[in-house]
Amino acid sequence: MNQEDYLPVGSVVLLKEASRPVVIIGYSVVEDGSEEVWDYLGCAYPVGVLGSDKNLLFQSHQIEKVLFIGYCNQEGKKFLNLLKQDMEKVHHG
Repeated sequence: MNQEDYLPVGSVVLLKEASRPVVIIGYSVVEDGSEEVWDYLGCAYPVGVLGSDKNLLFQSHQIEKVLFIGYCNQEGKKFLNLLKQDMEKVHHG
């Protein structure tokens, strides 16, 4: 998998300078009161979502290691390709 490709929901990653894994649960998130668009929304593994205030926002470049790649069928691949195109426009104008 290319570093620039988005990982499917359910993928588990270790972020740089983190001690616990994170599960990807969403994409392209804008935090309230901010204009920055985050690549990923995640939650702590293995506990899952504990509340919206406990979720993590992170960028692709913050991923140090991919521990597990989530399920992805043809529909998922199409979605991830469209997401990549849209996010390239956001990040690169």
